Amino acid sequence: MRLVLATRNAHKAREFELLLRGHEVAALPDDVVLPPETGATFAANAASKARAAADALGVPVIADDSGIVAEALDGRPGVLSARFAGPGATDAQNLAKLLAQAPAGSPLAYVCALVYRDPADGTEVVFEGRCTGVLDDEPRGMGGFGYDPAFRPDDIADGRTMAQLEPAEKSAISHRGRAARELAAWLAAR
Repeated sequence: MRLVLATRNAHKAREFELLLRGHEVAALPDDVVLPPETGATFAANAASKARAAADALGVPVIADDSGIVAEALDGRPGVLSARFAGPGATDAQNLAKLLAQAPAGSPLAYVCALVYRDPADGTEVVFEGRCTGVLDDEPRGMGGFGYDPAFRPDDIADGRTMAQLEPAEKSAISHRGRAARELAAWLAAR
C-alpha cells in the first residue's frame, strides 16, 4: 500500500521507510501545509497533521507525533520535545536541557502516536507505541537522533543507549517501531 508520511523530519522519514517495509512510504509534497503542533497530546498533534495532509492530497496518509516524557519533570518535555530548549532548538540543546533538569537514572518513556487517515472513507485510527527506559548521566553513541544518546532502554540489558544500538535493534524496541508494527498488522487485517 502507498502511504504518504506527513512530516518534514528526514530522520522520521528514514525510520518509517525501514519500519513499514512492504508498503511504499511516500514523501510529503512540498506544497502541502501542515498545521502547527498545538495539541495537548501526541495523538492530537498527529491527527491534525494526518487530516491536513489527507484532505490536501486525497490519499491515505500517516502522521506521527512523538517525544520523550520524563517522570522527574511531570511528563515534560512531552509534546514539546522538539522545542524543549526553545523554538528552533537543536537536538543537542534539547538533550542538554533534559540532562540539566532530570537526575541520571530517572525513568523516561519515548511515546509515539501514529495516525492513519484515509479521506476516501473517513477512516482514522491511532496507534501508540511506548519504549521505557532511564536517563543516562551523559550522552553516549553516534546513532539515532534527539534524546537517543542519553536514553537507556529497559529492553536492553547491557546498558547501551538508543544511540548505541544497531538500527535493527532500535527498530525492534522503539516507540515508532511498536506503533508501526501495530499499523502494519492493522493494514494486513483490513
